[in-house]
Order: sequence, then structure tokens, then C-alpha cells
Amino acid sequence: MSLTGKVVLVTGSGTGIGQGIAVEMAKRGAVTALHYNRSEAGVLETKRRIDEAGGHCFIVQADISKQREITAMVHQIERQAGAVDVLVNNAAVQLNYDLFKHNGETFDLLFDTNVKGYWQCIQAVIPGMKRKGTGRIILISSVHAKRPTDFDPVYAMTKGAIRMLGRESAIELAPFGITVNTIEPGAVDVGKYTRISPDDPDAEKKREARRKQQQEKFPLGRVGLPIDVAHLACFIASDESEFMTGSAIRLDGGSMLL
Repeated sequence: MSLTGKVVLVTGSGTGIGQGIAVEMAKRGAVTALHYNRSEAGVLETKRRIDEAGGHCFIVQADISKQREITAMVHQIERQAGAVDVLVNNAAVQLNYDLFKHNGETFDLLFDTNVKGYWQCIQAVIPGMKRKGTGRIILISSVHAKRPTDFDPVYAMTKGAIRMLGRESAIELAPFGITVNTIEPGAVDVGKYTRISPDDPDAEKKREARRKQQQEKFPLGRVGLPIDVAHLACFIASDESEFMTGSAIRLDGGSMLL
């Protein structure tokens, strides 16, 4: 699935899933705007990987909880590459606080970034997509849009809100040729699942215990990887997905079946 010539904005490109999506889309020919807020070292690594692969990308910075910064970011992208064809809303905050540790400030932080930020990014790219008569919006949510967490109820609430944002936006934007779809990953390995020191005398025992745990919790025998999410995102971004909108696609190796 070629993305040659498409202008793509991936928010939160400096780490994890966002980094994986940005690199893969650039490899498939997209001109990729790499967004970050604070993870400058990470986004520079993303750019290095894309440059090494011969892709075309550039870096943009914004706090997506602030509308004026999003507007300035999108204007910069339009000046450098043209109107955005594909928006991947990925940047998010996860504090892993339980219900009683959260307060009004942390609640607002999560909703301002994970929900309002997504909504504001959609608003910012829509005029350009309408002019083109086409567009792809991809929301990165989580299986916790449906399944409660045991580590952060407010985070789970934001993911549920993202699912409904995707559905409502899909209805409203369909007449303009713009599709909106949501990816709901399960556990994705961004380092913590494999981070065992080679100097640890029990390293092999820990790896074996981890493999066994994954086989029990994931029917496919492993946790997800950023590239798994990236492959699905590339399909949604492509012309082949033109009849799909308002979908929420679970991508969890079957873990929700257990």
C-alpha cells in the first residue's frame, strides 16, 4: 500500500506507537510531519530512522492541549508540504494513577490532551481536507475504551471518549470524503516488556517467565509491537480503505477474547 505523495501528521512521533507509525508511513512514500511536545530526543531518533531509510520528513512542535499551538503547527505543515492528507492522533498522557490519587488537575491534563487535543487537531486539518475532497483521520485509542483498567480509570475514560469522537466525526465528515477510524491496541511493547539487563544473573529465567505469561494472556503468544499498529494505520491511510469509516478496530493479539 503506497502512500507516495500523501502529507501525513503523526502526533507523538517521538516514542512508541507514534514513532513506529511515522517511520513506516515515511517508508511507504508519505511526507511525514513528526510532532512532539517534550520528547525532542525521541523525535530526532524518529527522523534519523526515516532519513536512513530514504524517507521525507520534518519536525513540528506543539502542546496539543493548546489550540493556538495546534493551529500554528498545521499552518507550518501547509507551508512546507501542503494540506494534511492523513492525521494520526496518537499523542497522549498516561499517569497510571488510581481513582483516589487523581485530582482535578490531573483529570484535566488527561482530558485536555487525550480527548480535547484529538478534537482540536481534527478541527485544524479539516479545512485543508475539505479543499481536497478527501482525507483520512486515524485515532489511536486502546482496548481500555471498552475494558476497564486496573491502573488508571481516568485514562480509560479518555479512551472511551475517543471511540465516540471517532464515531461522531465519521458521520459529520463523510459527506466531504473524509474518513475517521479508530485503532484500539492492547499491550504494545515499547520497551518495558523486553527490558531485562543482560547482566542480570536471572535474565534467562525472567525471559522464560515472560514468554510463558504472554502465551497465557495472548492467544497469538506475544504482545504487540509498534510495527503491528503501523501496518494497520498504513492500510487505513491508503486509498484501499476508502469505504471504511466510523470503525473501531481492536488490535490485541486476541487478548480480549480471554
